[in-house]
Amino acid sequence: MTDTCVKDIPAHLGKEIRLKGWVRNIRHSGKLLFIIFRDGSGEVQAVAFKPDLGDDLFEQAKRLTLESSLIITGIPKQHQKLTGSYEISITGIEVVQYADEYPIGKKEHGPDFLLSNRHLWLRSSKQWAILRLRHAVYFAICNYLNDHGFFRFDSPILTPNACEGTTTLFELDYFDEGKAYLSQSGQLYLETGIMSLGRVYDFGPVFRAERSKTRKHLTEFWMMDAEAAYVEHDENMQIQEGLIRYVIRTVLDKCASELKILERDTERLRRADAPFKRMTHAEAVAFLQAKGSGITRHGDLGAQDEVTLTADSDVPVFVERWPKEIKAFYMKRDPANPDLVLGNDLLAPEGFGEIIGGSQREDDHDLLLSRMKAENMPIEPYQWFLDLRKYGSVPHSGFGIGLERLITWMSGIHHIRETIPFPRMIYRIYP
Repeated sequence: MTDTCVKDIPAHLGKEIRLKGWVRNIRHSGKLLFIIFRDGSGEVQAVAFKPDLGDDLFEQAKRLTLESSLIITGIPKQHQKLTGSYEISITGIEVVQYADEYPIGKKEHGPDFLLSNRHLWLRSSKQWAILRLRHAVYFAICNYLNDHGFFRFDSPILTPNACEGTTTLFELDYFDEGKAYLSQSGQLYLETGIMSLGRVYDFGPVFRAERSKTRKHLTEFWMMDAEAAYVEHDENMQIQEGLIRYVIRTVLDKCASELKILERDTERLRRADAPFKRMTHAEAVAFLQAKGSGITRHGDLGAQDEVTLTADSDVPVFVERWPKEIKAFYMKRDPANPDLVLGNDLLAPEGFGEIIGGSQREDDHDLLLSRMKAENMPIEPYQWFLDLRKYGSVPHSGFGIGLERLITWMSGIHHIRETIPFPRMIYRIYP
């Protein structure tokens, strides 16, 4: 007998195997018992026939409840009606635990109930699919960067200053050192890494204390930030496009069953794997104003503006060369127009909005210092950052990807809270 898992059943057809897992569902009819069995790798129908199993074991099996844990032995075979599916003829059952009555039933439950029972809801087929998709997207990002000369460089979560001001950061007392903050981005620290390794990225949780209740916002989320020496604005966008297209192909290749469970339109994803569109912020504003938007020449994009810009596009859209007034102090100005910065946002199609923000960084010490003074920023806490422009400064660029935003698009899920195991929002921190 071989210990195996559901996903490997095709390699053991006709041979007795042992599976360890849980009951997804159960029903019985006379001398037959049907168990939908899951083990983390997948699900399979297991069928027990009373004369084969024996009266005692059959009665034990009939007492199984939803989410009971068990070990079954049996012989797998092709499903009689479903091509490409399998079922197990049970030869033995060992009940590990009879589960109490499961609080999540087949009836409809509201989002608040499911969030309060998130520790159990994670077992659902839909959440199983999203968690596996999250795994695939995470490693696709890492694999692409690893294969393109980037090195993992872990930036701190506790920081003495902010990347873009402290108004949306969580503040805490740090022993005798004064105030510290939970990081909202590893970007500034990543820039130190390029002077050593050339190309670097980090990937971890970040925190933003925005009081936002939209379907696209979380208080705690995962961010991948990348930085590269001797990379300028256009090449920066090329790297971003290559990365996202690689993620699309990976998800389509490795997550077919998960996408099916999520009822994702995979043809929309396939069409997105094509050259991305580009437009300047000025072109975007003109287009939006023609469509009736109230956006101004120096205005940021609203959620509906992002939807409008991508409404007729199968592929993501880069919006580049933004007004300096609405972008961060460290972004490099456009040599052709110093009122603009060499920055970009990447908007996903189908109304999923921004998934990447990036820019070329200002590499001139005096320009960066003067800009910080003009914005009344404290200089001393950022002296280490300015030092990077004094000792071997080079042109460099970077970008950040919100993992949950990207998963929301890949999965087609409406609300970002479904894409992380335990969502943290302004109105929820339990469980």
